[in-house]
Amino acid sequence: MSEVKYYEPKVYLSEVEIKARVLELADEINELYGEEELTVICTLKGSIIFFTDLIRHLKMPVLCEFLGTSSYGNQTASTGEIKMTMDVTEPLIGRHVLIVEDIVDTGLTLKYLLEHLKVRNPLSIRTAALLFKPEALKAKDLEINYVGFEIPNKFVVGYGLDYAQKFRALPYIGVIE
Repeated sequence: MSEVKYYEPKVYLSEVEIKARVLELADEINELYGEEELTVICTLKGSIIFFTDLIRHLKMPVLCEFLGTSSYGNQTASTGEIKMTMDVTEPLIGRHVLIVEDIVDTGLTLKYLLEHLKVRNPLSIRTAALLFKPEALKAKDLEINYVGFEIPNKFVVGYGLDYAQKFRALPYIGVIE
């Protein structure tokens, strides 16, 4: 595969738009859980920036956990094969759980994670995704409780999302054309 030449992707969602929406999502989560303890699971690597920005606005006690999955490799489309690269370390039994995803396109990864975590008997399990591509959804009966932005089926980078491990540090969501 040839090396990706670095350039600035075209801004799709600005840093200001993202920050405002993350705060709105945090307010919704705070309203639901109040002061109840919440285990928030970051799906690595793409969700890390969204996750950290979101949990800083949560008012309840938060336990942070991390999951690693891969379905893209260095491609611009999901391979459909989900690989678990890292699992949570704490028991989830009897806990309120929130899975934080950077982007849901096919939904196959999130569906896999929900099935993987439900067997651990959490008290509740909800999902938050910064981005959702309804046109690309393949997983049936998938509920995303908190959605930052619905976007068209374009390949996006920035704010944690990457292409071949590049562009994650951009403060905005950009489109690679």
